[in-house]
Amino acid sequence: MDSILIALQDFLGDSGAAGILFMALAAAAAFALSMGLSAFVLGLLDPVRRRLGQLGSGSNERPSAATTMADSLSSFAAFVTPRSDRERQRVERLLIHAGYRSPSARTLYYGVKALVVMILPMAVLLASPLLPRITTNRLMLFAAAAGYLGWVACSMWLDRQVANRQRALRAAFPDALDLLVVCVESGLGLAPALARVADELAVSHPALGDELALVNAEMRAGVERGVALKNLSERTGLEDIRGMTALLVQTMRFGTSIADALRVYSEEFRDKRTQAAEEQAAKIGTKMIFPLVLFIFPSFFLVVIGPAVIGLIEVFSQIGK
Repeated sequence: MDSILIALQDFLGDSGAAGILFMALAAAAAFALSMGLSAFVLGLLDPVRRRLGQLGSGSNERPSAATTMADSLSSFAAFVTPRSDRERQRVERLLIHAGYRSPSARTLYYGVKALVVMILPMAVLLASPLLPRITTNRLMLFAAAAGYLGWVACSMWLDRQVANRQRALRAAFPDALDLLVVCVESGLGLAPALARVADELAVSHPALGDELALVNAEMRAGVERGVALKNLSERTGLEDIRGMTALLVQTMRFGTSIADALRVYSEEFRDKRTQAAEEQAAKIGTKMIFPLVLFIFPSFFLVVIGPAVIGLIEVFSQIGK
């Protein structure tokens, strides 16, 4: 603490008004961080809030840790939550695509994002005694850059979670489609077939298995099959699953055979995958140009022409003598 005060005094003596501004910002950041952390901890440990949550839910079950953390971080989330409905819906859609379907997922995401944006600049300010040669203006610039990097890092993390889950769903979809075709052709209805496929994929592809199990649960709860299938396509965000659900909805609307429709879609999807694989294979030659030119060809010429160049250098050196 003494080193921090000494550094602040040095900044104050060297830069005048900039040092005063720096001290004010550091004090405000420290106060906000301490108040926020204390409110967060008290929210987690407060039995009254937990009891009110239990009474409000109408059950004696204890609220989950995510719900408790979301309630504690709601005050922080309010500062960074966008005012635009379109932006909020976009973030909610990304959270659903990433597999976070809890009602408190958005509040928890924005709360953590606000904490990261506050903690990183504070860490830079607290590390100022370790960098005595940095001026106050540059230190404030680094703190602002740290906060911006924290904001961008949270958004990148969410995009990465969405990409990883969609990659897992995309890899599991061909197996699920083949199993669904087999189950429907064997005489099962759509709901029993989805339940069977969900059970079979629970171990090998749990993400898609959970989604199909949720579709079956919605159907059992009384949701129309078309609405449940559309919810599946919206939760996953994949074009392949959206095409299958649209086909099933159209088939049920016109009363045609689900087995025939799924068989045709399976064949088309298999052809589509084959064409995608051939397209990727055709791109390999173009993608290999840059590694060949930058890495392999220089090494090849060095090994082949290097000894000859060394021999020529030795011959010319002897002629010169």
